[in-house]
Amino acid sequence: MSLVAIGLNHQTAPVELRERVAFADERLKAALAQLRALPGVREVALLSTCNRTELYAVADDEGRALVNWLATHPEDPAGDAASLQAYLYRHAGDEAARHLFRVATGLDSLVLGEPQILGQVKEAWATARGAGTLGSHLDRLFQHAFVTAKRARTETRIGNSPVSMASMAVRLAEDSFARIEDSAVLLVGAGETIELAARHLAAARVKRLMVANRTYRHAEALAHRHGGIALPLDELGHHLHLADIVFSATASREPVIRRAEIEAAMAARRHRPMLLLDLAVPRDIEPSVSGLRDTYLYTVDDLERAVEDNRRNRREAADAAESIIDLQVASFARLRATGARSGPIKRLRAHGEAVRSDVLERARQQLAAGSSPEAVLEFLAHTLTNRLLHAPTAALREAAATGDTAMLEAVERMLPAEAAAPRTHAPAAAATGDNRTPDATRDDSDAADPAP
Repeated sequence: MSLVAIGLNHQTAPVELRERVAFADERLKAALAQLRALPGVREVALLSTCNRTELYAVADDEGRALVNWLATHPEDPAGDAASLQAYLYRHAGDEAARHLFRVATGLDSLVLGEPQILGQVKEAWATARGAGTLGSHLDRLFQHAFVTAKRARTETRIGNSPVSMASMAVRLAEDSFARIEDSAVLLVGAGETIELAARHLAAARVKRLMVANRTYRHAEALAHRHGGIALPLDELGHHLHLADIVFSATASREPVIRRAEIEAAMAARRHRPMLLLDLAVPRDIEPSVSGLRDTYLYTVDDLERAVEDNRRNRREAADAAESIIDLQVASFARLRATGARSGPIKRLRAHGEAVRSDVLERARQQLAAGSSPEAVLEFLAHTLTNRLLHAPTAALREAAATGDTAMLEAVERMLPAEAAAPRTHAPAAAATGDNRTPDATRDDSDAADPAP
């Protein structure tokens, strides 16, 4: 089995490719079921945001079936699978763990250190768990990622003055277009990105705030929280001309703002400029809008330039966070190695539990038959000790006879100092051919159980 991470993000693929493999929330469980049904896939989780779509899995074939599935995404059957596959990255083992730890910490984000991604990673984990595709291996991976992100944000400045995609978009609007306090702003959507944008706009004392959403009560609630007015999404075309700035971030797979609607709005505005910030993947605003006169359309990829200063300012903190990730990757590697070698431990504990259950049942039968409690306790202690020590004692006898000092020394390390036999005893027995063991390991398991 291999631990793998497969996907594409804003660093490897443009938005027109990322939107082909973006998953709306309501489709995640069905997609997870399809992924889990692929040959060799044991566990799988799916992380899909505006900047990335990634699969984390435990698989038998190093993720080849997952790569093929993602490259032929069912939402886009006519797409060029070969061209999409060229943009995919694949990490295995410790590097897969490192990738998720960097993602959860915000080191792999468009906005370095942005806080939203950790919540999105937690949602991906919870969705996979709810869908029944998250097993013990991936659960440990994600739990370790959460611990890593918390440490990085606590012990470095990576989380200081957190910057989200929404705040960078508001800053871009302030720096490149018009004063927020003199502008009418239309928000399309009611999710976390739009909520954050509304907070920043309210803090900047926006002149007028309008919120449009498919579910009107969600638009109404968000508008109420930030001093705006709510609009039904199907009436958007009647109000577009009122907006100087438009922010859009919905989960729609089709554009919610069409070129014809913007053309009509611009005519009604007598071509006063309009700034449109499309923060959705797939995109909410038809790309051809960028060709209209007096309209300025930015997508999430366009924000790359706007966040460069932020990235430079946070590089020192990011270096410190990378050091924490190195330590956490090593810790997780040790945890995986321990789990891979835990078979003998599990079998030993299972043997002990089976012996305990059997001897306890026999003791209960003797009590039910009228035996005295004292005699039954003697039986219980003697029989349980003999049966638990029988196999180890036989192995130690064999080790002493063959000169297997490694096993004898391993047992000595397991015993308390006061219980460990002197190291000279076993070799002496082996040298003389005397197979008798020290009293501490004497095997009475062949003796008859004492009668109660």
